[in-house]
Amino acid sequence: MIQLILARHAKSDWADDDLDDHDRPLNDRGRREAPLMARRVLRRGTRPTVLLSSTALRARQTAEAFGRAFGTEVVERPELYLAAPVTILAAARAAGADEVMVVAHDPGMSALVSRLADRDERMITCAVAIFTWHDGTWDDVDALPADEYELLTP
Repeated sequence: MIQLILARHAKSDWADDDLDDHDRPLNDRGRREAPLMARRVLRRGTRPTVLLSSTALRARQTAEAFGRAFGTEVVERPELYLAAPVTILAAARAAGADEVMVVAHDPGMSALVSRLADRDERMITCAVAIFTWHDGTWDDVDALPADEYELLTP
């Protein structure tokens, strides 16, 4: 079984116009929603063994909330910052696990989820898309439709 969990980072704080985009933290809403979404994923019976995150502060903070809930260490990957779909998928494949979660950014996340779901999907902040291939391998991801797909939104 292959399970790919894709999460867009939670809502970020735009209060400081001088702050570099990479260094923007989560706002209050984002800090509330990330752990709530992590619990929803757990209630669904999903617990990834690998958790990858963009190095941007807002993505790291989101991933850390999921990691605490899952008991999973966050692995930061610089190439996930504002990554294209092909880069996001390559990072997940390279993780070497059957159950991988990636926390990254739009527009790459919405584009990848739309492609894998074979329909137009918009990944709002803190949305989580869960794809499962029951008898598949990583070679099936993006080659065959997922056996299960669910989009969770805050």
